[in-house]
Amino acid sequence: MELDPNAAPAAQKPLAVVLLSGGMDSLAAAGVARRDGFDLALVHFNYGQRTEEAELRAFTRLADYLEVPATRRLVVHTNFFSLVGSSALTDRSIAVPRADLDSTVIPFTYVPFRNAVLLSMAVGWAETLRARAVYYGAVSQDSSGYPDCRPEFVEAFNALVERGTRPGGGIAVRAPLVELTKAQIVRLASDLQLPLALTWSCYARNDRACGVCDSCALRLRGFEQAGLADPLPYGETRAGAPLLSASERAARVRRLAVLMRALTRPA
Repeated sequence: MELDPNAAPAAQKPLAVVLLSGGMDSLAAAGVARRDGFDLALVHFNYGQRTEEAELRAFTRLADYLEVPATRRLVVHTNFFSLVGSSALTDRSIAVPRADLDSTVIPFTYVPFRNAVLLSMAVGWAETLRARAVYYGAVSQDSSGYPDCRPEFVEAFNALVERGTRPGGGIAVRAPLVELTKAQIVRLASDLQLPLALTWSCYARNDRACGVCDSCALRLRGFEQAGLADPLPYGETRAGAPLLSASERAARVRRLAVLMRALTRPA
């Protein structure tokens, strides 16, 4: 069949900018954006976080997996949060705390107003690209309680975008995971066949995820509640302790359970 040279070109997909940190939540947000019919533009921020090296490595691998061209990848370097300090993620004088998933207090890993600052940059790029949406992986239901990850923040930021961008731009900031639990996010990413093994969630280390910080604990609980194995290996923080994969940890638990039954069996 001959092509009509006068025919209109095939409609291109609309574009969405996705804040891709390299973590599980941001990958799931990218997967949802793609499922929603968008082509992706990916922005990543190096802002002096402890795990900057691991996060950038994860971003690059995920961008390759998602087949996003180099012209639609943006890596932004800013030292603002390091200069401001006051967060365990950006201030080396503050230790990354061990997880306390029952706490109702905003932890020291909160970076003051981070999402508002980063979203502002992402919206600026989206306006330049004439993108229709900005996606980010905010989670409020089963998270550390950061104020810039709540539905009311997303609603307020959208009002700001409407008033602060060109008329008719129509850029919508979307947080598709904001009402989901970590277990639901794990299942969603699995259903979308996303490569969770390439993601990075740890707040403390660049080599092996520590397994004891808030982010690691939330991730591990999410996988456990979803009934799936986390593909990442985790390292104990005490000196000399072995670094175990998820399957190795499960095998040790099974062996311990057998031993405990044998020791408590009536004579």
